[in-house]
Order: sequence, then C-alpha cells, then structure tokens
Amino acid sequence: MSQSSFPGGTSLSHLDVYEGAAPDGICGGSPHMHLVSTEAYIVAEGRGALQTIDGDGFHETELEAGSVVWFTPGTIHRAVNRGGLKVVVLMSNAGLPEAGDAVMTFPSAIVADPAAYAKAASLGDEHGRAERAAKRRDLAVNGFEALRDAVTAGNRGPLEDFHVAAGALVQDRAAGWSRLVRERPLAQAEQSLALTEAVARGDIAHLGEARVHQAIPSAGERGFGMCGRLRTYDVTDVEKRSR
Repeated sequence: MSQSSFPGGTSLSHLDVYEGAAPDGICGGSPHMHLVSTEAYIVAEGRGALQTIDGDGFHETELEAGSVVWFTPGTIHRAVNRGGLKVVVLMSNAGLPEAGDAVMTFPSAIVADPAAYAKAASLGDEHGRAERAAKRRDLAVNGFEALRDAVTAGNRGPLEDFHVAAGALVQDRAAGWSRLVRERPLAQAEQSLALTEAVARGDIAHLGEARVHQAIPSAGERGFGMCGRLRTYDVTDVEKRSR
C-alpha cells in the first residue's frame, strides 16, 4: 500500500445518499454492518436520518447539515434520505472496507450461504448497475426490517444469528486485514509516538520535511456504493505542486 499521511489512517469519500424508495417507502441506502471499522458521517447538505441496530436495540438519529455522527463495528446502519442528503464519510482502517469488512443485512438464508450472498451483493458489469443496486438495497431492507422488529420486540436471537453468520462469511478474507491495519493506522500511531519522543529529546529535524498533499477524487461518474452514489478520494501522499 502506498504511503499516506492522511489523518488517522482513514479513508475519505463523498456520498449522495440514494433518493429512490425501498419497498417500505423509505428513501435511502442498503443497511449493512462493518465488522472491524468505525465509520463517521459529516453531513454537508440536506436532511435525513441514520437508522441503527446495535446492542441497545433500534434507534434513529436525525441528520442535517453540520451533523456529525459515528458508529463502531457491529452497528447495523441504514442511511435515510429525506431531501438532498449529502455526506462526507470518514472510515477507519483505510482499505479494509474495500477488502470485505462489510456485510449487508440480506435475509438470514442468504447471509448463511456464501454463494447466495455473493450473487445478491454483486453489481455485475457497467450495464444496469442502478437497477441492481436498487434490488440489493431492497433485499437488505427486507432483512433489516426482520432484525429491527425482533430487537424491538425484545428478541435478540436473530441479531445474534446475523452476527455469527456475518463473521463466518468474512472469516477467510479477514486473514489479510491485519496487514492493512499495520500499514495505515498502526504505522501512523507509531510514527506520531516517535515524533513526540523526538521533540521531547529536543530533536525537531522532521519539521524540515513538512509538505502539503492534496487528495485526488475518482474520475467519471460516482460509483454505486451501499448507501448511495459515491465519490472516493485517493489520499496517497502527493505533494501539492503550486505554492
């Protein structure tokens, strides 16, 4: 992985939350869960909500321009768009979500079957991606509703079963995740520790290495993410040429 000094070993993207309605009449994205990464929303425009299922049950957090909310691993989340919702997303452990640290809340029979899950999650080639993104969103909403209704009724069994199935689904690919953590957030923490110790010794040589870097946005149309149309940014260190 290329070197990046972007704060905290995080990744950055800009999200336009889907406007189309799911079968329940709610506009928004595909409910899903990260197993290792923490995610943050910084709302840039519009209004909406974040629906979540966690150890405390089901909750809905209102979102508007200026809202900042984050959620830890294991939080099932659904972005709800109530009008022009645009969000800057910060994700811990840069590269890890792209390596498979997310499981959508498809019905339990699909989550328990790796082949069925892969088929349901796939967007296929460039043609018809919008339709397939809507279809997988609707399927994830169906599973989300079942989990929500169960925890609201005081039954944590389906949620616990989903956790187990999600863990089994990603277990093989998780073997490579530790490398990503070591190369970004852990490496940055260790560098920061080394610099604090250097300054405490009176060594400020690193100040002469200061540089400005600028993120490169992905080209072309926004991609189809789980929650909406997504513009990713390459935060690999590239010096800004103009001073």
